[in-house]
Amino acid sequence: MTTMTDSSVREFKMPDVGEGLTEAEILKWYVQPGDTVTDGQVVCEVETAKAAVELPIPYDGVVRELHFPEGTTVDVGTSIIAVAVGDGAAAAAEPVQEAVADTPATAEAEEPKPEGRQPVLVGYGVSTSSTRRRPRKGAQAPAAAQEASAAIQAEMNGHGSAAPAAPAAPAAPATGDRPLAKPPVRKLAKDLGVDLATVVPSGPDGIITREDVHAAAAQPATPEPQAAPAAVAPAPSPTAAPASYDTTRETRVPVKGVRKATAAAMVGSAFTAPHVTEFVTVDVTRTMKLVEELKQDKEYAGLRVNPLLLIAKALLVAIKRNPDINASWDEAAQEIVVKHYVNLGIAAATPRGLIVPNIKDAHAKTLPQLAGSLGELVSTAREGKTSPAAMQGGTVTITNVGVFGVDTGTPILNPGESAILAVGAIKLQPWVHKGKVKPRQVTTLALSFDHRLVDGELGSKVLADVAAVLEQPKRLISWA
Repeated sequence: MTTMTDSSVREFKMPDVGEGLTEAEILKWYVQPGDTVTDGQVVCEVETAKAAVELPIPYDGVVRELHFPEGTTVDVGTSIIAVAVGDGAAAAAEPVQEAVADTPATAEAEEPKPEGRQPVLVGYGVSTSSTRRRPRKGAQAPAAAQEASAAIQAEMNGHGSAAPAAPAAPAAPATGDRPLAKPPVRKLAKDLGVDLATVVPSGPDGIITREDVHAAAAQPATPEPQAAPAAVAPAPSPTAAPASYDTTRETRVPVKGVRKATAAAMVGSAFTAPHVTEFVTVDVTRTMKLVEELKQDKEYAGLRVNPLLLIAKALLVAIKRNPDINASWDEAAQEIVVKHYVNLGIAAATPRGLIVPNIKDAHAKTLPQLAGSLGELVSTAREGKTSPAAMQGGTVTITNVGVFGVDTGTPILNPGESAILAVGAIKLQPWVHKGKVKPRQVTTLALSFDHRLVDGELGSKVLADVAAVLEQPKRLISWA
């Protein structure tokens, strides 16, 4: 195989595809070593804490090596694929013997490492620093000391005084040193209840890796000495997984990506914003009739027309009449920020978890434009192609629990937003209409809002206005 110089090989690093994300999981590779790639070609799909994203390569060439297999979580700024470019591309086009690295450690051992610390930055690539790590105290015993220890053990073996000598294991971090680990690894250790000071590092320069943390979490607790029976061993961390469990009766699913981010966001929202939820049951028979009429309208041909479209428009009208609800709470400045635009979030259930993309400037869209945006949003979410940008900057949200046959609920606010509207199932129910009990299309709406910036009066007005529009859709014209 023709030798290629380092200058002819470009390393494509895991970019920060969102804002401040630190890692992403490689879901699928679309290329293999030896494949030709062009600028802008999608080479892999990754999942971040916000969404699944396809990554395009920024240059032309031939794939030389994939540094990580599918299913690996990689830090932002870490090289994931090597591509031969320019003169090196012709040489790389020859039969490629190397396969995808089995583990991240293998890939790191094969690729040349730049000297110095590699801090993670937002965007493509990292900045090289001249700062070098100091040697860790006690991180490794000198080779001579290990050989001497083995010789002593061998001599003791001859007298039957000890068991056969085992290979020396890496030493745990010294007591006075702060364990070296990247932020995602520290977060993992915290989630699993692992003390980094007790973890034996296996990474370069004494850095603790994910595998080290998982290995420490899987180890059984050290039993207390029998000489101190009164001592009570600390209770195991509720977040730490047991070393073994009955796989026929239980299945453990790692919490990561979108599900992990959603869980953290919901906990933060629930314990930060004081939630209040109000309910109203409304006759939406006229709205359902209007939906059927719009489906026959040529102007809506090819567009997604359903009750959610008119519910979204009703909420936008209610916000226009009560603009103070479209706000956020600035904790640092102790200010209420009233938004003069509406980025309407639509909660969507996907195979990877709940996501809330939003329609930018929904307040300025006509009904047909809103229908088009809703249809595109739903289709993109179902395909798992929602971008992180589409889920940022929302102001209010709608969650349609009615599609699951649920009557209503108490939704949790999307972090940073002031209100969320839950729409229940629309059912034919007995209803008093014009003095007589008749079967009517009825639903229940629930509005949760942040009581720091939305008081009961404002929240009630918004919910009542939404109900009024859905009961009499002609208000879409008179109130718009």
